[in-house]
Amino acid sequence: MIDIGRIGIIGGSGWLGTAIAKALVGSGTVAAERLTCSFRSGVPENSVNCHWTSDNSELVKNSDVIVLSVRPDDWSAIDIDADKKLVVSVMAGVTIEDIKRRTGSNRVGRALPNAAAELGYSYTPFFIDSPEPKDSETIITLFRSCGVVDAVSQEEHIDYFTAMSGSGAAFPALLAEAMINDAVVRGISPAIAQRAAQQVIIGAGRLQEFNGASPSDTVKSFVDYKGTTAAGIIAMRQNGFDAAVGAGLDAAFRKAQALSTKP
Repeated sequence: MIDIGRIGIIGGSGWLGTAIAKALVGSGTVAAERLTCSFRSGVPENSVNCHWTSDNSELVKNSDVIVLSVRPDDWSAIDIDADKKLVVSVMAGVTIEDIKRRTGSNRVGRALPNAAAELGYSYTPFFIDSPEPKDSETIITLFRSCGVVDAVSQEEHIDYFTAMSGSGAAFPALLAEAMINDAVVRGISPAIAQRAAQQVIIGAGRLQEFNGASPSDTVKSFVDYKGTTAAGIIAMRQNGFDAAVGAGLDAAFRKAQALSTKP
């Protein structure tokens, strides 16, 4: 593991900033004494025992890498000079050019961890625009503490992943909710239906990880077996499952693009 220096998280008191901070310290990627987090209204309960400040300029001065973890709507209120520092944004929709212009840094990356970051199960794509070759490895090391990391070749891909992986647990939860509702209609108690659906989602993820098979291979193996699961898969597809998922991802992608073009 490379030494990624001193880390500062602007917005470290927010849910994502807190998750990243806990992942960094918990994984041993960054020692707590080399981490600075900023807050607006106070240090949150059960937070990392690092250095806390309400002064973002102080945070920048004491950090080698600055993580911007604020809501896009609050971005206009951030006033920092990060010249010669690596700046990594986890904000949806805020472009690299805008970040460069407002921070004074020419070393800027955009990354998109999701809600599973604190548990080490996030998927984090990133795009970087920097003259420093080592900055890419720094970002990989930083977010590997949160889970799996990939570099993407176009900044626009970050907007797409805002819709896909950035939604975190929301889309699997939507599937679980539909399963629960169907079970309840058939007379199964809501508590049992919820436990069953949640365990299906958890178990499916763990099994996929353990087997290493692609989702396509998994689906094909069930369809080829021609059993009860195959009947369910075929019926779902005939009733527009793939189209519904595609429409949902497209709507979320367009929302992310709209954020990117917002003045």
